[in-house]
Amino acid sequence: MHTIEDKGGVRPGVTLAAVAVVQFMVSLDLSVVNVGLPQIAAGLGFSAVGLTWVIHAYALSFGGLLLLGGKAADRYGRKPVLLLGLGLFGLASLAGGLAQEPGHLVAARAAQGVGAAALAPAALALLTATFPSGRERVRAFGIWSATNAAGGALGVVIGGVLTEYAGWRWVMLVNVPMAAGALALAWRGVAAGPPPDRSGRPDVLGAVLATAGMSLLVFGIVRTDRHGWTSPVTLTTLAVAAALLAAFLRLERTTARDPLIRLSLFSNRSVAGANAFNLLVGAAMASSFYFMSLYLQRVLGHGAALTGTMFLPFALGVLAGSVLAVRLGYRLAPRTLLVVGGLLTATGFAWFGMISSDGAFATDVLGPSIVASVGFGLCLAPLVSIATAGVAARETGTASALLNSSRQIGASLGLAALGTAAQHRTGGVPTPRALNDGYALALTIGAVLLTAAALVALTVLRRTAAPSQAEQTEQAEQTDARDLLTVRD
Repeated sequence: MHTIEDKGGVRPGVTLAAVAVVQFMVSLDLSVVNVGLPQIAAGLGFSAVGLTWVIHAYALSFGGLLLLGGKAADRYGRKPVLLLGLGLFGLASLAGGLAQEPGHLVAARAAQGVGAAALAPAALALLTATFPSGRERVRAFGIWSATNAAGGALGVVIGGVLTEYAGWRWVMLVNVPMAAGALALAWRGVAAGPPPDRSGRPDVLGAVLATAGMSLLVFGIVRTDRHGWTSPVTLTTLAVAAALLAAFLRLERTTARDPLIRLSLFSNRSVAGANAFNLLVGAAMASSFYFMSLYLQRVLGHGAALTGTMFLPFALGVLAGSVLAVRLGYRLAPRTLLVVGGLLTATGFAWFGMISSDGAFATDVLGPSIVASVGFGLCLAPLVSIATAGVAARETGTASALLNSSRQIGASLGLAALGTAAQHRTGGVPTPRALNDGYALALTIGAVLLTAAALVALTVLRRTAAPSQAEQTEQAEQTDARDLLTVRD
């Protein structure tokens, strides 16, 4: 059993609490602005297309720099990088809450993404190192996944209430006290960890190429509402994006002394399959919050606070699915949970795709929210466990960053592609019926992406059995023995 001395003077439970608060805050920021988007557009003068960059700016800087953040955590130490990221995140949130122009808010959202790119992989690497195996690992990742899910789902609820009663600026300012609290908790409750590996040099050029390439790719897709897919502007933008990403892959393979990520890491089927699954799920889930928020407000005519409250069943369903995943994690293989969870979520999205312009919450939103949210909750804990399985300790930060990166990149690409599809379906006519048709199409495409994710889990991930009770006990005893030897030394 772990004690204070086991972990260098810091209780594992305190580390878990600090990581949970960090993850809740990062996930909250992905969705808290969604309900406030109409008010943000009116308050700062965003165009319809420009408004999506409130989402893209965060997702792109977060996803594009996560690998660099994970590498920094491995190189400079997880705790220092975590504290730095929390400080930057809090300051950027304050700047966003005080924004006076569209560009100010987009820049603040991008800075938030930079901070999140530093703190998210460091926090997850700390969790992986603190709970390496056994029942404690299953429980820890279950708590992590629950806070992750709660942040994303409750973010819509919180955002609606804040927008309605305090103003849209508070969807940014709410992060400031949370960042301060997490900073204080991490400062005192997280161990310094082993000496970091400072061999080599950070691959800054790789980070620049990856972020620029992904940004141009998303920009090219978003701009198809003005320039067709075959127009010179779109083709040139996408070609430059492809060239930058190709240069990034070449750099990582042949040039960089200390690459952001060893491409051979993808030879691990667990890593490759988990990240492919996460990319597809991220594309679908980010779009669902965006389109359902707009559907409830612009089609059904509900206010921001009521819209946020209507996401509460989704939040509770994700929490229920996460708790269920922990209980089933002792009996079922992680791959099985991913397949079942992915198909269940896809079913909910297909149901979402049947929304109508004269629908109602009880008939068009509540049922699919419960089905999709429970399925999504089932996926979270096993996905993280699989993505870090078999990865060397010196690369846990990189593997953690890769998983977060695939989700954010998927979110940005998915929102860009599905948003463009929805825009084309409406034909530029902002009537409730036209908007409904666009949103329904986007949600149906999300169901297709989730079905593809379940197929990836079924075909790419290896068939493994759930850990038996004896194996879990043995792993826990081995971990405790190692901890005791460390203390004696």
